[in-house]
Amino acid sequence: MLPLFERAESFPDRTAIASAAGDVTYGTLLRASAAAAERLLAGRRDLAEARVAFLVPPGFEHVAVQWGIWRAGGVAVPLAVSHPPRELAYVIRDAGAECVVADPAYESVLRPLAAEAGVRCLTTGELLGNADGRAAHPRLPEVDEARRAMIVYTSGTTAEPKGVVTTHASLRAQIESLVAAWGWVPADRILLVLPLHHVHGIVNIVACALWSGAVCEMLPRFDAEATWRTIESGRLTLFMAVPTVYHRLIGAWDAAPSGRREAMSAGCRAMRLMVSGSAALPVRTLERWREISGHTLLERYGMTEIGMALSNPLAGERRPGSVGTPLPGVEVRLVDAGGRPVPPGTTGEVEVRGPTVFREYWGRPEATAAAFRDGWFRTGDTAVVEGGAWRLLGRTSVDILKSGGFKISALEIEETLREHPAVAECAVVGVEDAEWGERVCVAVELRGGAALELADLQAWARERLAPYKVPKGLRCVGALPRNAMGKVVKPEVAKLFAAGGPG
Repeated sequence: MLPLFERAESFPDRTAIASAAGDVTYGTLLRASAAAAERLLAGRRDLAEARVAFLVPPGFEHVAVQWGIWRAGGVAVPLAVSHPPRELAYVIRDAGAECVVADPAYESVLRPLAAEAGVRCLTTGELLGNADGRAAHPRLPEVDEARRAMIVYTSGTTAEPKGVVTTHASLRAQIESLVAAWGWVPADRILLVLPLHHVHGIVNIVACALWSGAVCEMLPRFDAEATWRTIESGRLTLFMAVPTVYHRLIGAWDAAPSGRREAMSAGCRAMRLMVSGSAALPVRTLERWREISGHTLLERYGMTEIGMALSNPLAGERRPGSVGTPLPGVEVRLVDAGGRPVPPGTTGEVEVRGPTVFREYWGRPEATAAAFRDGWFRTGDTAVVEGGAWRLLGRTSVDILKSGGFKISALEIEETLREHPAVAECAVVGVEDAEWGERVCVAVELRGGAALELADLQAWARERLAPYKVPKGLRCVGALPRNAMGKVVKPEVAKLFAAGGPG
């Protein structure tokens, strides 16, 4: 039996999942997942790494289906409830799924896609029905940790999504690293507000909680009011989210009556840890959240291919704009274009090595080979180590611009522009330019009632940025294009400027 399930057997009567549908124990989760595994096997001895795609919202059923796939020897392929049919069909086809599982709410979407792909479609009711009355130990295959466990598709912000394959061993390494670094204990209780087709929700929150014997409380989707009500209850010990979520929670706090604000802040102070990741955290957001909650958000760095690699400390100084130091069991280095380690204080590309790193891109051996150099995974992110702490400068291909012969960090410019009184949020991109190579352009979400012209922004920026970093293009938008994790999709931002003119 895989270690995750062995550990779950140690606390059968503890609550594992809490949601609007009620509390579910580890024992119930084990029985339900065993029943799901039997029904997926349908008389076979082992799924033998057959891929099973599933479209199930956060909750007990999602975890029971995922565990059932693993216990049957299959590879779990989580689908995003926010994705349109075209993108769901792409994942089902690319992964070569032999079966799809749908929550009844999504059956009408998934069943036609399954028929088109020529694979069977099961509902969660068919898979989990009457599970609690079944034997806890049906005849299930022995699954080695070296086997493939999961395929998570990259966000596709810069290219066609690729399936990132992790093994049970690499998932275990990711979980153990975070449990050690962030001090998970059985008494913990965390709230999930993130989607479950991304490692942030799958591993950092759900898997770490269930590995630890803790309680994972789940909302079907992020809702600022429901999130604040849960925080106000004082029952949470941890909270993890993306910067967009914290930004919206700040807005809800600001809009609340003063008496309620006190209760909201008290709920935050009752927690032991609050974490931010999956996108760069604006310093202004960090500082405002600290004022509201009393917490300095713990920033960390990771990606689908590696899990988490760097983290600010659980105990100790957390530097704004820094993602800390390597996590337990993870090797991280900075190299130049030729793969040579760079001297201290010099920028370079982040490379990662260790047991947490993924196995392959599904069905793409050439892309897999290109992603590694001498056993190190090439992240495509640029960083610098300052005073022992790592600071990210952005994606080598997206956030590092080359204008007028200068290398420029889009993240650095964004951080500065967020200080402008009219700017609520912004995204800086490089747009091809005959004179400059790339011209620096910015798309801006304005604060309520504010207006902004390019000339005014440039005059303000020249007092704060080097001349070659001052934006040469501006677009004011109602909302920046974002993916399901709240990360800005830079290629879509660039299209705003490619459509014509400097802005």
